[in-house]
This record gives sequence, C-alpha cells and structure tokens, in this order.
Amino acid sequence: MPAYSFDAIDAQGQSRKGTLEADSARSARSQLRAQGLVPLSVEAVAQGKDAAHSQRHWGSKVFNATNLTIWTRQLAGLVTSGLTLERALAMLAEEAEDERQQRLVASLRAEINGGTSFARALSAWPNEFSDVYVAVVGAGEQSGELGHVLDRLADELENRQALQSQIVGAALYPAIVTLVGIVIVTFLLSYVVPQVANVFSGGNRRLPLLTEILMGISGVIRAYGFWVLIALVVAIFGVGRWLRIPSQREKFDAAWLRLPVIGKLSAQFNASRFASTLAMLSAAGVPILKSLQAAAETVSNRSMRRDAMDALVLVREGAPLAAAIAQKKRFPALLPMFARLGEQTGDLPLMLERAAKQMQSEVQRRSVRLATMLEPLLIVAMGVAVMVIVLAVLLPIIQMNTWVQ
Repeated sequence: MPAYSFDAIDAQGQSRKGTLEADSARSARSQLRAQGLVPLSVEAVAQGKDAAHSQRHWGSKVFNATNLTIWTRQLAGLVTSGLTLERALAMLAEEAEDERQQRLVASLRAEINGGTSFARALSAWPNEFSDVYVAVVGAGEQSGELGHVLDRLADELENRQALQSQIVGAALYPAIVTLVGIVIVTFLLSYVVPQVANVFSGGNRRLPLLTEILMGISGVIRAYGFWVLIALVVAIFGVGRWLRIPSQREKFDAAWLRLPVIGKLSAQFNASRFASTLAMLSAAGVPILKSLQAAAETVSNRSMRRDAMDALVLVREGAPLAAAIAQKKRFPALLPMFARLGEQTGDLPLMLERAAKQMQSEVQRRSVRLATMLEPLLIVAMGVAVMVIVLAVLLPIIQMNTWVQ
C-alpha cells in the first residue's frame, strides 16, 4: 500500500506532520479527517527507484555515520523485542525528527508492505546503505535472526566510527599546530621582517647574511605569494584529478604503503576493516565468496583492494582463505595466521573478529604514539623558525650598536 506524508492541523490549531498508508491521496485525506485533523497537504512518498532519484534532490545524505548507527540499534531493539519489521519501521518513522528521515523510513515500510524484502528495499538507497549493510541485512532475513544481525551490525558501525574518530583526533592537534605555524611564519616574513629591515637598509654597510636571506625570501613572498598560492591550489586540483584515474590511484596507494610509519599504520587500518567486515558477513551466514567481495569493497587502499580481489579468485579456485591472503604481502601477517586458526577450528568468524580487534588496537596505539611524538617536534620546529626570524631582526640592531661604539 502506498505511503503518504501529510501536513495537517488538529482541533487545537497545532501543526501535525507524519506519514500514513492509504490507497490514494483522497483516502489519506479521509483518514486524517476521521482522526479530527484538517489536512493541508498530502504527498505520496517516493518508493524504489523514484526514492533513490529524489534523494539527489534532497541534498546531503539523510543518515550520517552516527545517525545510521543509532537508527540501526533502535531497529534491532524493536525487532528483537518481538515487533514485526513493518511495525518497527512505523514506530521509527513516527519518532523521526528529520522530515527526510521520516520519508525514507516510510518509503522502506511501503516497499515491505508491497512484498519487497527489507534488503531489497534498502538497496534502493545506495547512498544511505552500503552493499555490506544490505548483504548483512539480507543474510539476517534469510536466517530468521534479523534482530541479532542488526544488533551486530550496529556494534560494527560503532567500532568503525570510534576507530576513525580516534585517528582523526590524534591527527587534529598536529595539523592545527602546523597550520598555525605556517600562518605565523608567513606573516612575519611578509610584513614584520620588511618593516624592520628597511630601517637599516639605507646605510652603506652590508646587513648580516641571515637578514639578507630572510629579506630575499620575504621579497619573493610579497611579490609572488599570490601566484604561488594559486599554483598550489591548481597543483592540488591536478593531483586530485590524477588520482581519479584507477591505475594511477593504485600506484599511489602502493607507494603510500611503503612509507616508513604511516604506510604500516594504513595497512593495519585497511586490514582491520577487511577482517571485521568479513567476520560479520561470515557470522551472518553470507557465502564466503560474496563475503570476500563485499569486504574487499570496504578497503580504501586500492592496491590492498586489488590484493583482496586476487585472494577472492584464489578462493574461488579452491585455495584456503588463509593461504590466499598469505600470498598478498601487503596484508599484515596477523590476518592469515588467525584465518588459518579459524579454518582449523571451524570458527572462522570468531578468529577473524579477534584479528580485527587486535589490529584495531594496534592502529589506535600507533596513531596515539605518532601524534604524541609529532606534537613536541612541531612546536620545536615552529619555535626554531620564529627564533631565526627574530635573530634576523635583532642582528642589524646589534651590528648598529657595534658601529656606534
């Protein structure tokens, strides 16, 4: 039965908004009047492909990472408590504060009432629900454990968001210190140094070498700073376009993994996402080949994604998962070791989950340690830069005092 969103006024003159199901817009208005409401507008909620198309006109995504986790957790709790999926979605649609979210959930409910599976209804919103999300939900529907699977999916979303937040938080302070240092040094070189040095440049005596060097740098910044900034923006834009070429992006990602510290951190981060996704899909009952393909799509590093797809080919040809992953040296050795234990004990999802947690802990530890090391180094570097500029300003004054004496 189609769903309709409405805007109405009750007997007290208060505005009421929501969604309801009816055979037609006229029937929807009749239902509203029967409830003592005066309908102002009744519009059909887009479904299926129409919903996905209308999503582009709504602007940004309806669910951000936090909202999707909360919504999944709420849906899991309602389904686990014994409510039907249709009733659970109806309750979530009624409680939604955002109108776009209310329409999305109403569209999902209408699709389910029309006989569509929940996974297929979610697949109509690819910008909101990833292929992994849809695959896990589909496996939960087939196994009859949708509530448990949704709860596990919410756990996975929370863990992934917490890991990303910790990495961003660890990198935020060094980034701010670097940006502030660049701004301060640029200001001193482009404004302070010329103002002070010009006072001493009128004499016949030569200025100290350090002052002359910084005055030369200052002159370049003042004369060509704007064009250098434009060239930098164009270069960044050009590199971004270049990285959109799949073959070039794969080469760049492979080179990124070879960096001393950041490369290993990136490899462990991608491997942990791969392992956790594969564990979740395997535990939900998704076939191993489909699980591998979906897990490979979650790997952001293109070279590691290619390795994961190569491992998929080997598994399809009959190779054990551990042996297939072990042939790809970009993945940490911990992953094939735990996969081999899982295959030997017959509990592959549990071992993959343990490997993912151990790699996540290592990523957290390394990112915090790297940020802890960078913070004092950046502060010292900024202090040295400012000290050099101050010396360049003071040296002419000291030299003038020497001339006077």
